Amino acid sequence: MRIDILTLFPRMFEGPMGESIIGKAVEKNLLEINVSNFREFSDNKHQAVDDYPYGGGAGMLLKVQPIYDNLKAIDQETSAAQKRVILLDPAGKPFDQKMAEEFSSEEHLVFICGHYEGYDERIRSLVTDEVSLGDYVLTGGELGAMVMIDATVRLLPDVLGNNTSAQTDSHSTGLLEHPQYTRPAEFNGMKVPEVLTNGNHKLIAQWQLKESLRRTYLRRPDMLEKLKMTDEMKKLLEEVKKEEE
Repeated sequence: MRIDILTLFPRMFEGPMGESIIGKAVEKNLLEINVSNFREFSDNKHQAVDDYPYGGGAGMLLKVQPIYDNLKAIDQETSAAQKRVILLDPAGKPFDQKMAEEFSSEEHLVFICGHYEGYDERIRSLVTDEVSLGDYVLTGGELGAMVMIDATVRLLPDVLGNNTSAQTDSHSTGLLEHPQYTRPAEFNGMKVPEVLTNGNHKLIAQWQLKESLRRTYLRRPDMLEKLKMTDEMKKLLEEVKKEEE
């Protein structure tokens, strides 16, 4: 996968993009990351990338020309037939695990990190996706892009040491992940549930499913409304509800 990032602050990506899972993916040649300062593509002699909005209004808008020329330069560098161009925008579609899974199947992603009051509307004609990290406003799109890249890259084949880890993460299954334990079996009077130590894989799987349902029911009941449940899940959820009354 190739990822391009358009930003006015490329140094913000120097550390995070070279560490942990992302850094290892780059080392394994599973991922290529390129960061562009789109100020360098401005045709203004002062390299200005923003201007006042027509019709008046507070703040400044990012101009379309530097973004357009930066994207054009990327097109000339890559042979990928298609790419997803993602505009970081508080008014965009909320980012979630499903979107991360979609992005992870692409060959080429481009993230445009905005600043100032907003975008010249014509920039939106250059993108495939307008995405928001959440219902709040950041000073720029850089932090949002980092989060989305991290959530996406960890889903790429062979990036995680255990390829099943991503499949069982919270939100990937539609449920929050069940409680997990490691050695010792008892610490300060706190014991690991006996079912996890008896070696009965069928009972362990049932316990894990039930506890995922319990955690989701207690913390994110809205997720259950969207979940297609099997008969076993419905039965276990009813047990959870009775136990929690």
